Amino acid sequence: MPPSVLLTRRIPSSVVASLESACEVELYEGPTPIPSDMLKKRLVGKQALISVLTDRITADVIDAAKDLRIIANIAVGYDNIDVPAAKARGIIVTNTPDVLTEAVAEFTWALILAAARRLGEAERFVRRGAWKEWRLDFMLGTELRGKQLGIVGRGRIGRAVAAKAPAFGMEVLFATRRAGAGRHERPSDEVSLDELLVSSDVLSIHTPLTPETRHLIDRRAFARMKRSAILVNTARGPIIDEAALAWALKERLIAAAALDVFEREPEVLPELFEFENVVLAPHLGSATRETRTAMADLAAANVIAVLAGRPPLTPL
Repeated sequence: MPPSVLLTRRIPSSVVASLESACEVELYEGPTPIPSDMLKKRLVGKQALISVLTDRITADVIDAAKDLRIIANIAVGYDNIDVPAAKARGIIVTNTPDVLTEAVAEFTWALILAAARRLGEAERFVRRGAWKEWRLDFMLGTELRGKQLGIVGRGRIGRAVAAKAPAFGMEVLFATRRAGAGRHERPSDEVSLDELLVSSDVLSIHTPLTPETRHLIDRRAFARMKRSAILVNTARGPIIDEAALAWALKERLIAAAALDVFEREPEVLPELFEFENVVLAPHLGSATRETRTAMADLAAANVIAVLAGRPPLTPL
């Protein structure tokens, strides 16, 4: 009997076909993330799980999946999975790095430009029929040329965002991850987080969500930022304290924000809707046809490899 895999979301039919050539496939078709109790029941007898970032793969879920051999997460981040619990059971966990790097980097720049040039506000203005005349001083934004882009997180996506900065005439600095590193012990383009907060015109978040990075950008951080600064987040929502962000916007401690991720997705802190200078997107960073297909294909390839007794392609 072929091994069995549970899919918690629809994926491209071409990827399903490749899975079906190697194993039995069961799809959860609910309109919302699969509830924990149902996930436990569906995993009985399954050797593989292909999950997405909204699925909470807790220790309880893992304990209930007695036959599980691999959890293939369709995402770079894996904060939705209790990885230590999986490793304790000998279950392989994989993610989908590399294939979404350029898509997320492109979308990050879309958010930067939208916030800097007030695109969301302007589009809403036109749609409600409020545009009556052109004026020299109307809805002025800010230019990026000659400004500093500060990046928190020097992974694949952070570096890809930085690589596009010269096209906009921006200089780039990263926040150092070297604990206790002095100025002579780190690269010339790295500074402390405090230095990055004080000096950056645009601050872009690209670090994983960990206990150390949860609410990394809090009231203290906002108080140190330039009043002309723009904050962008395409990483994970809880890295920013949203209540602190609303406070900072109300007090005009920063100029604008652009968010693709939120603390309690799909919920958005209601106060954020009050600000015209906030761009809000529904977690679209990797949302291109090419990238989402490649992510699903990589997750499936990991499952097929492990179930065939081969090493996974992208293990954690």
